[in-house]
Amino acid sequence: MRISNGVAAVAIAAILGSPNLASGEEKKEFDIGSFSANVGLFSDYTYRGVSQTGQEPAVQGGIDWAHDVGLYAGFWGSNVDFSDGNEAHVEVDVYAGYGGSFGKFSYDINFLYYLYPGASDSLDYDFWEVTPSVGYDFGFASVGFGISFSPDFFGGSGDAQFYQGTVEVPLPAGFTVSGNVGYQAVDDNATFALPDYLTWGVGVSFDLGTLNSKLSNFTIGADYVDTDIDENECGSENCDARVVFNISASF
Repeated sequence: MRISNGVAAVAIAAILGSPNLASGEEKKEFDIGSFSANVGLFSDYTYRGVSQTGQEPAVQGGIDWAHDVGLYAGFWGSNVDFSDGNEAHVEVDVYAGYGGSFGKFSYDINFLYYLYPGASDSLDYDFWEVTPSVGYDFGFASVGFGISFSPDFFGGSGDAQFYQGTVEVPLPAGFTVSGNVGYQAVDDNATFALPDYLTWGVGVSFDLGTLNSKLSNFTIGADYVDTDIDENECGSENCDARVVFNISASF
């Protein structure tokens, strides 16, 4: 739930101005956490190796809230095109979670709800997932592993699990190389219209702030993505290998 700055300011004033505080007692500032935002332009919106925009460009963005105790929440959106008779044009993800670390070991649990405003309820597009994940930072590279569970996946296709491993390697001069491997399993493949499948990808990103400090919020990148689904099983070229280019900014 978002709290407006005005409401937060009133709450802080009420706490700091409470008559229950002794005059000599130190007043502690109430921490409401921090907000950030992101926006990006992508040559394709690829979700787990499969294009969600018919291999057309996507504009994406979101707003996040995070607190030092490890709690976070936010929402994110993108245009989509499922060639479904203009039923769904937008995907909106609402999420919350908790994460932390012990030394170089990190952990997280995330709850995410996918909404497709405008799509008919009979399509049963909306669904939710929970994803516990862990990671480890070796210094020269960081790795992660997560499993996403859904009791009723996209389109009413039943139980689903997505297993994913990731690696990220920071390089000199503002470059970062990353890779991922994932496996999507769905209970009702006929309804989902895809078989269980393997997906993988490798990408490179560049921090434009390396060139000019005024561009420190901007990043460009390119990702190669692919699946083991052939075109006949996919019913289109949305599962084929492709390179996705992007430029994004965070604030």
